[in-house]
Formats: sequence, structure tokens, C-alpha cells
Amino acid sequence: MNWKKASLAALALGAMSFGSMAEEKKPNFLILIADDLGYSDIGSYGAEIATPNLDTLAEEGLRFSNFHTAPTCSPTRSMLMSGVDNHLAGLGNMAELMQDFQRGEPGYEGYLNDNVASIAEVLKDNGYHTYTTGKWHLGRGEERSPAARGFERSYILEQGSASHFDDQFGANSFEAKAIYRENGKEVKLPEGFFSSEFFTDKMLEYMETDRETGRPFLGILSYTAPHWPLHAPDEWLDRYVGRYDEGYEAIRAERLKRMQELGLLPAEIEANTPMAGGLPAWDELTEDQRKMEARAMEIYAAMVDNMDHHIGRLIDYLDQRGELDNTFILFISDNGADGNTPLDLPGNREWIAANFDNSWDNLGKKGSYIDYGAQWAQVGSTPFPYFKGMTSQGGIAVPAIVRYPGAVTQPGKISSEVAHVMDVMPTLLELAGAEHPGNTYKGKKIHPMEGLSFLPALRDEALPKRAIGWELFGRRALRSGDWKLVWMTKPYGAGEWQLYNLAKDPAEKQDLSRQEPEKLAELLKEWEAYVKRNNVLSGEFKIRYAFNTCLYDGCFK
Repeated sequence: MNWKKASLAALALGAMSFGSMAEEKKPNFLILIADDLGYSDIGSYGAEIATPNLDTLAEEGLRFSNFHTAPTCSPTRSMLMSGVDNHLAGLGNMAELMQDFQRGEPGYEGYLNDNVASIAEVLKDNGYHTYTTGKWHLGRGEERSPAARGFERSYILEQGSASHFDDQFGANSFEAKAIYRENGKEVKLPEGFFSSEFFTDKMLEYMETDRETGRPFLGILSYTAPHWPLHAPDEWLDRYVGRYDEGYEAIRAERLKRMQELGLLPAEIEANTPMAGGLPAWDELTEDQRKMEARAMEIYAAMVDNMDHHIGRLIDYLDQRGELDNTFILFISDNGADGNTPLDLPGNREWIAANFDNSWDNLGKKGSYIDYGAQWAQVGSTPFPYFKGMTSQGGIAVPAIVRYPGAVTQPGKISSEVAHVMDVMPTLLELAGAEHPGNTYKGKKIHPMEGLSFLPALRDEALPKRAIGWELFGRRALRSGDWKLVWMTKPYGAGEWQLYNLAKDPAEKQDLSRQEPEKLAELLKEWEAYVKRNNVLSGEFKIRYAFNTCLYDGCFK
């Protein structure tokens, strides 16, 4: 790619203060979000999957080893859009899984509510063009679409997941048709649609349309890859044939070694695999099962590789128009790898069997519907335990890369500073020289931002110490500095508070709750403050998706 040949002189701009650059020209912002991508699923975080464009972003920018999201997608997106905890922004729970005790309560509307100002609204008010393409999952209907929340141009999938092809199948039996909207209006997909390509095309179209205005832009591109159903264009499907025939354990070991060589993990750290023994290992599967498992992972890898290719197209475009070094690029995943099968959703097992062709030759093509299972998701979470839906690190720690020569002073560095998706909005506003409206916006009372700018971390400076909380599906966590509290239901947790020192034990292997009673008490006070501050509700969970993990004849109990 042309942009990879950037001169040392251009990269040396990183030594300049971002303030002096902002005085000359406000930066553009390009936020790239992968859907259900695991912590170790790209090359610069240890994967065997080819992601050359993301890897070059890492070489020319900064990687976070401690960047956090919510345990699932829509709560994460609500925080990125608002700088506010998801329990205040309207996604205290996912809309599809809202519980009886949550319905009608403030912060549990199931959409990005009117008690927050969105990043698009604020930047638009400050002279920015605002675009988004891809997954929305923050509200249904035109009145809750991106067009109603500050985006000038948008083309989005309204729901949380869908087929990646033009058949417009939804992802579950109770939402069998996927809804797409352009600028708020419902549209039909064009023939030949493939998600990663099309959403990139639209973002390029929007940027080119406003190219001559001279105004900066905010672009948020939310890929629906690599969320199930696993799909890839025909020419990508066989790129990884045979690569996963050795199985889960061998690939995990390879990734762990690479992560240590890259400096993401200390040499003595081992992967935490609490589901070992509860789910069948590779050598316990039949030959046909191993063949199917390997094929699913081959398709998943092809999806990630294909997404990286389209990210390269965006970067090439910015380079060709001379805007690359004036564009703040952030790449993240919206949560950890997904080990929860869609077969567990009500009615899905029968619906998939009746409507999709999962014959061997059709896997990964239009009309097929598969996922890759809990064991591969645990590999994607290496070295952390569990995956999406959990408040362990496997659910909330994600890859995060920033490229912006105006702020990153040491290209290629890995920062261990603790950052959070709530920090994205305050970071962008600081770079744009824009102020958050505070407690009111357009005559309505709103929540002030809770996130903090992570610009100091880009300059190799420490971020302020703070307590960050999580709650979803009744699972809880709180991190303060190097210490983390975790409470998860059995079998994933102990059904009581556990305490970890993540500086010494990033994979959460040694519970210190009994050895460190004073630290436990200190963090429990922080937890209670978090609950009160964010109106976190507790009660009985009757809808229990992501509460059971099985693979073939084995279930984790």
C-alpha cells in the first residue's frame, strides 16, 4: 500500500504537540470498529491471521494492552457515542435481553437515549462533517437512527447482526429480516452486497462527496465482521485452508508465544483456560468434528483478513488526498471474541435448519449460517479467560490501535495505561478544540461525560487513576489501578466477589480476595459508589442467553 511508504520525516511529526497542529487545521477522525473480534485476533496482537494494514497502523501508531469495552456490543457503542456509562446512556442492558425489573427504568431504554449528547452532535455543532456506516444497534426506526443523532450521512444495519450478503437475512428467528437505513430511510440492499466492502465503499463515497468543503470529518465505520453468521467472498474463503488443522491448543500456544515476543505479555504469563475439561479438547473430537471446527475458523480468519483489506482502502484514500497524517485513526473491537452460539437463541436451531444450506461446499457462502464455537473464541481471547458476555478480561479487554502523528510521540509503542471506550469522546473533543455541552443540550438535561481523554497515554504519560465499573446480565466488575473485582454466576465465576492483581496476573488466575481483605473492602466501596452513580439495577434474570456454553456433547458446568 502507498501509505506504508510514509517518510521518516512525516512520522517525526509525532514529536510535535497536537496543539500546534490543531491551530493550523483541525484533525479528521476515523473510528473503525470490528464486531466480536478477540483480543489476539490480529497480527499485531499475536494472531496468525494476515492483517497487514492494521499491523502497519500499529507500527506507525500506538497499541493499548489495557483498553476496555463493555461485555457486549450495544452497551459499548452507547459509551463510545456519549462518553457516559451505558447504564446512563440507555443501554443498561441490550434491548433484546431487557429484563422485567429493568423495563421502563431510566438508563434502560434499549436505545441511545436523550439524556446524552452524541459525539456526532457535538462535533457537527463544531463544524465537522459526520458520517457513519455499518452496524448501529442503538435504536430502531428513523427517529432513533443516526440521522436523528447528529450524523449528516449514514448507511447502517439497524439490528445487532445479519447475513453479510444481499439476501438480507436477519440473525435470528424473531428478526428474520435485516433492516438497513440510509440517512434514516429504510432501504433495500443492492445486488452483490458484501458487508465489509459495501460499508467501506459508502464511507469513501461520503468523504469524497464533501472533499471540497475544507471542513474536517468524523467517520465511524462499524464493520459487522467477524460477527456470525460467518461469511466471506468466494475468493477469500480458502486462504486459510489447513491452517487450523492442529486445533485449539496448538493455535493458542502459537499466539501466546507471539504475544510475548511482541511485548504484549511477560514471558512467564500462561493462558487462563478455565473451560478446559468442561468442553471437549481437540483430540477428543471425532474426525468429522475436527474438520468442521477447522473450517469454521478458516472462514472466520478470512473475514478478518478481508476486513483488513478494506481498511487498507480507506487509508490509501486518505493518503492520496493528503489527509492521512491529519487523521486520527482509532481501531477497536466492540467486545471480546464471541463464544455464545446463535443456536441458543429462542427458535434459532429450527429456523436455521429450515432456511439455510450448511452443506460442506456452501459453508461461508450466501445462504449458509454457522458460528465458530466457544473453544475458538477462547483462543481469540488468549491469554484471558472466557469471552463476550463476561466481565472477565476475555469479555472486556480488546485490541485498540491509534495512529495520529500529531499526538503519538513514540510510534510502535505499546501502552499499558488503562483506557476505556468512554474515553473516546473526550479524546476527540480535546483534539478538535470542542467543548462538551455539560449538563444541558438543546434545552434538555443531559449527563456530563464520565470518560477521560487518553491523549496523555499517546505521549507516553500516565493517565489519572480512577475506578471503572461494569455490569451486564448481573455479572459485575470494577477496576482501580492494577486491581480488579469480578463477580460472575457459576460456572463462569464463584458466585461471589473475586479479586485479582492484573499487573502480576493479567490472565486472572489467582483469586486474592481472602489474602487481601483490606483491598477487597476498598474496592467494594468503589463498587457501591459506581452502582449509585450509574443507577445499576439488580434483580432476577429470566432471559438467559450467554448463560450456557456447550460444544457437541460437552457442556461447561
